[in-house]
Amino acid sequence: MPATGSPRSLRARLRGYRPGAFGADATGERLARIHRSPHFADGTFRNPDGTARTRPSGSPLEYARAYFEKEARARRAPNGTVPVHATTLADIAKPPADGLRLTWMGHSSVLAEIDGARVLFDPVWGERCSPFAFAGPKRLHPVPVPLASLGPVDVVVISHDHYDHLDMDTIKALAATDTVFALPLGVGAHLEHWGVAPSRLRELDWHESTEVAGVRLTATPARHFCGRGIRNKQHTLWASWAVAGPEHRIYHSGDTGYFTGFRDIGAAHGPFDATMIQLGAYSEYWPDIHMTPDEALRAHLDLQGGAPGGVLMPIHWGTFNLAPHAWAEPGEWTKDAAAEAGQAVAFPRPGEPFEPAGKLPVEPWWRAVSQPIAHPWRRPQPVEVVGEPHSDDLDLAGER
Repeated sequence: MPATGSPRSLRARLRGYRPGAFGADATGERLARIHRSPHFADGTFRNPDGTARTRPSGSPLEYARAYFEKEARARRAPNGTVPVHATTLADIAKPPADGLRLTWMGHSSVLAEIDGARVLFDPVWGERCSPFAFAGPKRLHPVPVPLASLGPVDVVVISHDHYDHLDMDTIKALAATDTVFALPLGVGAHLEHWGVAPSRLRELDWHESTEVAGVRLTATPARHFCGRGIRNKQHTLWASWAVAGPEHRIYHSGDTGYFTGFRDIGAAHGPFDATMIQLGAYSEYWPDIHMTPDEALRAHLDLQGGAPGGVLMPIHWGTFNLAPHAWAEPGEWTKDAAAEAGQAVAFPRPGEPFEPAGKLPVEPWWRAVSQPIAHPWRRPQPVEVVGEPHSDDLDLAGER
């Protein structure tokens, strides 16, 4: 029998250690339903458009150097206080004039008021997106509204189980209300573990729908991955969401890389009055699972049938430091890309409600607390050449 302090027993204890924030694994009928899913094969959920790289590619040393270099670290955070909208509660106390209003709470958390229903996407009210209170990415601005003051919510929609989208303490607080939770397949195991009654869970596979408070919520595909614990079993699904009321339609991308399925989602559920599109925490080290501003704009246009329409609201940026890019880069580059395409885009401060049919918040508020942002991504404009071009003229796309 091994001694109490032996390495073998220590390893066993570490394997058995499971903080509450890790959630729980699917079992029983939930696990059987996962195994029956047409999107589950060989022990994992499968992405559209083939396998997506979920771990940083390239040299770990090169990535660490890029991430921890002193000047780069400074660019990844604001150099002043992020402006948070001061009158959120008073503003959302009045019903939206047109029946649709969006309030970005930071990162991917959005309160959508649509045709009389209140839908709360990916609520994260915690100080860190981490299983631990003492470590992990820390919030760069306060939550605009205390969760307890937000008022009744008809349905909470979760895109997937990563810590910056599914926060245990936030869910436990919402468990004390009578809200319903709409979730991708398998994620309900975490919520039950944290005290949410099974009767309040609407757990959906891709292309399945549920109705709550007069609106229809459909889990639609996304290109990402899942996991909360040390050993990731890939037994929970990730999803984007299409929400349709009697008068309006909206779309929340969750986390996703660009994929051709946006066109199919738009054809089936669009066009949308507004889309909430993930475009932060991108990197060349993981190009398959998050979108750049240019890709996010392309996704929005796909969802709208290939042409500008509706309103694009960027999400998944500005609140947590999760990637090597500059803090304000997603906002700045999206502003340029949208202007180039003729697409309406909203840039609310955290907590600033707006109606897509009304006056949009377009001020680049981040510039007051950000270092200048370069624009290397921009598509070059054609230049009229007088006479015959010389053989050594430089092609504007960067190739000779």
